[in-house]
Amino acid sequence: MRILGLDYGSKTVGVAVSDPLGITAQGVEIIRRKSENKLRQTLARIDELIEQYQVELLVLGFPKHMNNDIGDRAVKSLEFQEILKKRTGLDVVMWDERLTTVEANRTLIEAEVRRENRKLYVDQLAAVFILQGYLDYLSNQKPE
Repeated sequence: MRILGLDYGSKTVGVAVSDPLGITAQGVEIIRRKSENKLRQTLARIDELIEQYQVELLVLGFPKHMNNDIGDRAVKSLEFQEILKKRTGLDVVMWDERLTTVEANRTLIEAEVRRENRKLYVDQLAAVFILQGYLDYLSNQKPE
């Protein structure tokens, strides 16, 4: 089963996909849009990726505050979750994404990616960290 990981932002959606065995996450792309509320092309691209990779589950980053409160971005992510569920018919798991962007930036710095180029990759890498966190969680679950 393949799983698609999404890092939903105000103007971008970072995308990652699992390998067929559900062990590792690989970055796919960053879907960009001009305005936060213009989702038609973004959703169409997600549909294409679901079909291309034969995805059966979506994992969407859930940007909680450090104190576990739910702010404006988290509310928008929950709204996006409902849109995705209705449009795709797939389950959409919300996954805590606190510090994934920080971790993605740190990784890019360690890889000596120039500052002006980091923004080209950070959302995609954050999607990889979100999805990999979920995959690691699944692999650590004891069978019932």
